[in-house]
Amino acid sequence: MSDMDYDLFVIGAGSGGVRAARMAAGFGARVAVAEDRYMGGTCVNVGCVPKKLYVYASEFGKGFKDSAGFGWDNTVNGFDWATLRDNKKTEIARLNAIYRNLLSGVEADLIDGRARIVDANTVAVGDRHYTTSKILIATGGWPYIPPFPGSELAVTSNEIFDLDAFPQRLVIVGGGYIAVEFAGIFNGLGADVTQLYRGPLFLRGFDSDVRAHAVQEIRKTGVDLRFETNVTEICHGADGLDVTLTDGSVISADTVLYATGRKPHLEGLGLENVNVALTDNGTIAVDDEFRTSEPSIFALGDVIGGMELTPVALGEGMSFARRQFGNIERDVEYDFIPTAVFCQPNIGTVGFTEEEAAAHFGKITLYKSTFKPMKHTISGRDEKTLMKLIVDTASDRVVGVHMMGPDAGEIIQGIAIALKAGATKAVFDNTIGIHPTAAEEFVTMREPWSED
Repeated sequence: MSDMDYDLFVIGAGSGGVRAARMAAGFGARVAVAEDRYMGGTCVNVGCVPKKLYVYASEFGKGFKDSAGFGWDNTVNGFDWATLRDNKKTEIARLNAIYRNLLSGVEADLIDGRARIVDANTVAVGDRHYTTSKILIATGGWPYIPPFPGSELAVTSNEIFDLDAFPQRLVIVGGGYIAVEFAGIFNGLGADVTQLYRGPLFLRGFDSDVRAHAVQEIRKTGVDLRFETNVTEICHGADGLDVTLTDGSVISADTVLYATGRKPHLEGLGLENVNVALTDNGTIAVDDEFRTSEPSIFALGDVIGGMELTPVALGEGMSFARRQFGNIERDVEYDFIPTAVFCQPNIGTVGFTEEEAAAHFGKITLYKSTFKPMKHTISGRDEKTLMKLIVDTASDRVVGVHMMGPDAGEIIQGIAIALKAGATKAVFDNTIGIHPTAAEEFVTMREPWSED
């Protein structure tokens, strides 16, 4: 046994770090985990979990309105922000405790405080130093607001969940999934929401049909979408915050949320003391084993870039622990990773976009369907679902599936298994659908929309 204090010292108790720590300890390693802020990381505290809870809250308003067409007296007295916010805090506290118990259950030491790397085999937390055979950096990402006049008056996704007062007028800056999701949340809760994006169309990286459909459907909900528009200044005004735009106009707001990207959370980590190289994007450069340019130091999760998704960090944590402490060679497979955007309606996607598939496979065949969900034939809500299949014409393999509509994330998770298994369009066609569901449309689209 090594004469060092630990076999593995993990910096960061988020999804990837905790999973790696638990598995390494299960293989017999002596493990410590240092965390200075959130047990469970971004996902549990200021990401996936509170976001989904707020999405649920925001959908009730539309549901109450929909219910009238089904015969319900839908009188509603109103929405109380403090109740949602404080109930969320209670649930997060419960999850924080679970994460602590997960580590104590495998006898991993949890050290409260920001860890700093002293050298390739030493980590300091406060005034105490710990020696370790391996260091794992799993500190995740941190919201980034670009500097401009008044930028200090804006909030990020870290603070938006816990505002003292509900923002009746909210300006959201950004065009990624975080910005789109919060626009839907606060619009659904009753705020007057304006979303600004500097480019011509938001959700860059998603399929072009999904992006265009999202504009149409989100605008129907009442969100004021403004493209090719940015903020030049924020200042205190007579009635809240005055937000000056690049076209010279001014918007009054109670809160301005910046969702303009995240950067690796590396501040104060002590990387200057070791030979850990960064990429041009500021992420930590690693090899296929998650090893940095310093042989004893590893990194995984959002801090290395790639797909910044909780399940990806979990998979990387398992792969790392198995390889380093269990002698099990099992790489993370990054193809056909499904994801969802919890905007309203939801987006679910897996595989290649149309543009990516055309570049990769050459000849592709597209199948598309747009329809009103069955529920809304009676509710009266003006909402359309989009479904799209992308097929490699030569092999008949389905290489991309995209959806925007109710329960898109739930539906795409199952379809992702089929794509991972290599399902062809013939397999889809020969699968009996569940009726009546929206999901059955994926196995009943027979006529190509286009063949390239």
